[in-house]
Amino acid sequence: MATPPELGRARHDQVTATIRAIIEQIQALWRGLSPSTIEDDLLGEAGATIVTAVSAGQFTLADAAQAYIAAQMVAQGGSALAQGALVAAAFTGIAPGGGPLESLLFLPAIGVRRRLAADLPPEEAMIGGLVDMAMYASTAIADSARSADQVAMTANRSCVAYVRVVRAGACSRCLILAGQIYPYSEGFLRHPNCSCQTLPLREHEWPDVPTPEKLVERMTPDQMRRTFGRAGARAIAAGADIGQVVNARRGMDTSHIYGRDLQITHEGATRRSVYGRSRSRAGDDFARFAGQRFGEATSARYFRSTRTPRLMPEEIFRISDDRDEELRLLRRNGYIV
Repeated sequence: MATPPELGRARHDQVTATIRAIIEQIQALWRGLSPSTIEDDLLGEAGATIVTAVSAGQFTLADAAQAYIAAQMVAQGGSALAQGALVAAAFTGIAPGGGPLESLLFLPAIGVRRRLAADLPPEEAMIGGLVDMAMYASTAIADSARSADQVAMTANRSCVAYVRVVRAGACSRCLILAGQIYPYSEGFLRHPNCSCQTLPLREHEWPDVPTPEKLVERMTPDQMRRTFGRAGARAIAAGADIGQVVNARRGMDTSHIYGRDLQITHEGATRRSVYGRSRSRAGDDFARFAGQRFGEATSARYFRSTRTPRLMPEEIFRISDDRDEELRLLRRNGYIV
């Protein structure tokens, strides 16, 4: 049987390979776009193709989350039994902040237009737009995978915590969090393009995860300078505390909307969705609303609950007092059935 670290590496490789394959699709498509028509392109067929590809990546990784967590628990002597089945579709089509994926993936068009207005050559403006698109797409896919993993951890009572696994080459903010252990429902600190992963724990120990010090020992002087800056690398080499050098939490967030407001999403919250059907059975009223495609309103042919917003998983973990409450809210919001 595979050991927990091997399973974790396999999950990390799965996420990385999925993101890489989709970014390659986006790059191939981007070559055929023009800076003069970029807004129309991303509002049209090209944009729809990108959204479909990113959504497919989100679904693939979310769909594999529960099997991954079950395998980890069994490998650690726990149970594969879950309290509910994870709904992979609940993690697709959603941007990291809870908004529609279409709106997030239209932002590179705005970036291209701003670069052109700043008199950058069209080729450079489009390269910048592609970099933006790759960042937004990869972050959305990785966030869905981590969120699905955390919901699957919550649904399996064998899991009590998770450890943050950081690979060499990560940014300084992530590197000093390597090997940190958190309760299974604590929000995962991340930033755009963050590639860190969670590894579930049955017990509060994990002997085979590299610490910040071990990661630094493996780095070349060049990697040290790129990660910490020249002065930071010199300070660490001289014995300075890595955490003090980096001040890791600056700029990192758990994706709350406007600070401490509840995280909600209107994605996957229509009357036909798993969440919508559960609210309909509970007696919620539903009203028509216009759909949204790349930031543009469509016909008012959808129905959404007028009383109960759909919470994001991170917000459910933040406001719940215990696992039973978390499971109840995850089920109510359509993340497990």
